[in-house]
Amino acid sequence: MKRTIPLLITAIGGFVLIIAFFSSYTQSWGEVAAIWFDILAAIAFILGGGNLMKIHLKKISDRKAGWAYSGVTLIAFLTTLIIGLGKIGVNPSEQFPDYAWSGSYREVGGPFWWLYEFAFKPLTATMFAMLAFYVASAAFRAFRAKNIEAILLLGTAFIILLGRTYAGVWVTGWLPEWLEGLKLENLTVTIMKVFNTAGNRAIMIGIALGIVSTSLKVLLGVDRSYLGGGEE
Repeated sequence: MKRTIPLLITAIGGFVLIIAFFSSYTQSWGEVAAIWFDILAAIAFILGGGNLMKIHLKKISDRKAGWAYSGVTLIAFLTTLIIGLGKIGVNPSEQFPDYAWSGSYREVGGPFWWLYEFAFKPLTATMFAMLAFYVASAAFRAFRAKNIEAILLLGTAFIILLGRTYAGVWVTGWLPEWLEGLKLENLTVTIMKVFNTAGNRAIMIGIALGIVSTSLKVLLGVDRSYLGGGEE
């Protein structure tokens, strides 16, 4: 029963949402299912937060390698949670001026907004800026002209990277107007608009087909990996 009931709930909820999308008569069913999804998602957030605290508190207690990072994670998590739920520093809204908590916790200038703008966003930007160096290093190792495919990949990447810089504009700036399309900056635009778009569409179609097949396997009970281990 521990596995059968979740399978039935998943199948019923999934098929209800699919039917509600294609039929106007059953649209209200989809709205009810979406409300239940929001309730379950809220519960999942609570369980996820509790699990995060449990894991990092145990790591701190056992003094495992990197336990100081766990302390920073917990402090950041609890600080954001308390400020967001308690609406600390939030001004009352104009509609309900007598209620201190009636304002939005995301209002500009508030503590929660400050944490997002001056803590979360800079950290995110730093992480992605560091990823750029890893991508460049991986590309340098991967772009070896060993075969035709690698040569095409290397040549295309070189044209796009050079065409996005002033050096690329300067290198081919001497070409006459009737060879305007061969300038690196124009070649870059052509590659991105034509070849890159075609490749992206093919990838997205493949992803969509994969999502459909995986979803059907989950709804029909063929794929039960989301239930975790244990006996049937």
